[in-house]
Amino acid sequence: MELVVAALAAGASAGLTETVSTAVRDAYGALRESVLRRLPGRGEELLDAEQVEPGVWEARLREELTASGADRDQELLVAAEDLLTLLPSGSKYQVDARGAKGVQTGDHNIQTNNYS
Repeated sequence: MELVVAALAAGASAGLTETVSTAVRDAYGALRESVLRRLPGRGEELLDAEQVEPGVWEARLREELTASGADRDQELLVAAEDLLTLLPSGSKYQVDARGAKGVQTGDHNIQTNNYS
């Protein structure tokens, strides 16, 4: 359920920006619809809770989804994965530095390397 809750939280946050792509909006909408089908009658209230602290919201949503058997719902899990693949990872840079020496990431860096 961590995957689904993380995707919902990230999708909701991304939806607040005007620069979000149509693909992200569509993927978030598909995930949201999957959750609503899984939680009939309770889904709208959970997903649209504006006055709830983030940690409380996530715990409550996780609990409801787990109780509904959503962890075995392939459609729901695929929708969450689809959305997360469209969202930035939270970092401006994605670096795989395995085996690298003298790596720097970021803006406006200066680095001098002396290898022997």
